[in-house]
Amino acid sequence: MAAFAQPGAYDYNSTVFSPDGRLYQVEYARELVNRGGTILGIRCAEGVVLGSEENVEVLEEERRSWKIFQLDEHIGAAIIGLSSDARVLIDQARINAQSNKLTYDELIDVEVATKKICDTQQTYTQHGGGRPFGVAMILAGVDKTGPHVFGTHPSGNYTGYKATAVGAGAETVLSMLKEEYREDLTLEKSITLAVKCLVKALQARELPLRIKIAVVPIETKKWGMLSNEAVEGYIKEVS
Repeated sequence: MAAFAQPGAYDYNSTVFSPDGRLYQVEYARELVNRGGTILGIRCAEGVVLGSEENVEVLEEERRSWKIFQLDEHIGAAIIGLSSDARVLIDQARINAQSNKLTYDELIDVEVATKKICDTQQTYTQHGGGRPFGVAMILAGVDKTGPHVFGTHPSGNYTGYKATAVGAGAETVLSMLKEEYREDLTLEKSITLAVKCLVKALQARELPLRIKIAVVPIETKKWGMLSNEAVEGYIKEVS
């Protein structure tokens, strides 16, 4: 029981609260997330945009380093943190999406998909023998209620956003989003804003301008990744 836990156990046991009411293992997971490459999500009247920095090593295969994944035909997710942890959650999210389609003959709601991921994450903060998932996600998609962007936390919490960012360059990106985001932005303008934010975050840390962008337009409700050539065009535009 937590009340009789050995002194200091809260520092390595995710099920034990510290005397000041904190779960240190969850906070350590959050700190890991904050050190990763920046990801962002933007919701607009015409759909949603997901963006990520892509830091590729010299000998690494570029197509294996993506931080943006398709969960279903209408939902994508950008991940930050341990990609191995994220892979487990993404695979489960894809199963949940297909199960919902088979059971109810309709696409899963974006919030429902997010909640199911967070239910799994929360479980690992409450039972011994494991550690919290060292990953946060931004989920974005269009369902029958419209476009949505949700951000998850290693604790299992999630929040809906108009626009959000996580990672090493999040402070720079959020500052720009607060100044330039408007709810009436077109999808095209939202893509430009996403690229502009990521370019500035990368330049601030003197990193190569490698960016991935995915969108889900409200007209088609179909997830799609922009080509490298298209992203390069936006980078030139905002530079």
